Amino acid sequence: MLGGYQTDFARNWVKQGLDVSDLVGEVVRETLAAARVAPRDVGVIHVGNAFGQLFTGQGQLGGMPATVRPELWGVPATRHEAACASGGVALLSAMADLESGRYDTALVLGVEVERTVPGDVAAQHLGAAAWVGREGERAKYLWPHMFSELTEEYDRRYGIDEADLRAIAELNYRNARANPNAQTRAWRFGPASFTADDEANPLVQGRVRRQDCSQMTDGAAGVVLSTRHRDGAARILGWGHRTVGLSLAAKTERSRDEPYVMPHVRQAITDAFGRAGLAGVEDLDGIETHDCFTMSEYLAIDHFGITEPGCSWQAVRDGSLEIGGRIPVNPSGGLIGGGHPVGATGVRMVLDAAKQVTGTAGEYQVEGARRFGTLNIGGSTTTTVAFVIG
Repeated sequence: MLGGYQTDFARNWVKQGLDVSDLVGEVVRETLAAARVAPRDVGVIHVGNAFGQLFTGQGQLGGMPATVRPELWGVPATRHEAACASGGVALLSAMADLESGRYDTALVLGVEVERTVPGDVAAQHLGAAAWVGREGERAKYLWPHMFSELTEEYDRRYGIDEADLRAIAELNYRNARANPNAQTRAWRFGPASFTADDEANPLVQGRVRRQDCSQMTDGAAGVVLSTRHRDGAARILGWGHRTVGLSLAAKTERSRDEPYVMPHVRQAITDAFGRAGLAGVEDLDGIETHDCFTMSEYLAIDHFGITEPGCSWQAVRDGSLEIGGRIPVNPSGGLIGGGHPVGATGVRMVLDAAKQVTGTAGEYQVEGARRFGTLNIGGSTTTTVAFVIG
């Protein structure tokens, strides 16, 4: 990974009179500059974007880099959609191009503009990543409903204390204060913000409260991957990729007799460990994981192997997840604190992991980090992509 760039996730591009072409223009320009790569040296481009047509009306985003940067005219480019895992799938596709020998340098972008519509309309747009018309159709907010259902499933199997979910939210917001690109870095909370107080932290849907939710975000992230060696560069050491059916109910039914609620997520993670030559999570120095809701991070904790299945609460309570703890999780603030421009999230995670292992994460640096894991999920874990960065 020769270098990368993230836009400021606190920016509202529409309010600034800008659109998706301006966002792509900035991330292309700054990613190439950070990687010290000229446009003429880019062999192929991969763009992760989930909901472009719904939020902006703009499709065909594979053509946007050449639109805003004429030097990229003629460079093959593809847009990838896998809901919230769109960025992860774009990275995998770029890697396959490089490993095949077709090209030696790839520009990978994750891009999403979401703040073009009111929140309730945005929630409807995001519902396209579920099994449309077959699940959650009676919920006002589909994805809070779905992750409330996942909370119920954990509660049935193992028991769950929602105070542990609220503690995850508090940690991610707190970490985000040190991240100069985090959407919530300037937000302030009162003493009841991470409690069951219905005014300070109201219910959104089912068991999910406001602070349990990630943000509607405009933003982009980019990296340049290459087979060319550069001293001191971060490397993708291992990867895992699993896809299952759309239905959340089918997922939990299939795993009913298994220790992991989402065994395919565990498999993607262990695939990445195996390809990187790691024995397990104890060989990582930290993790950037998908916390679209606090429940998805709670699931990631035991699926990474930080605790036994169903015991994620132990790591929440004993400080393991803190910067300086046994296995820091989301030192960037994650999606809840950092922001969640859907198509950009998988690329942003890998970029943050690369910052950690190269010692360039600034105020949220994990001291001595050598290997970081990432977990990027789309839908109710329909698409799962995991990486090990070193």
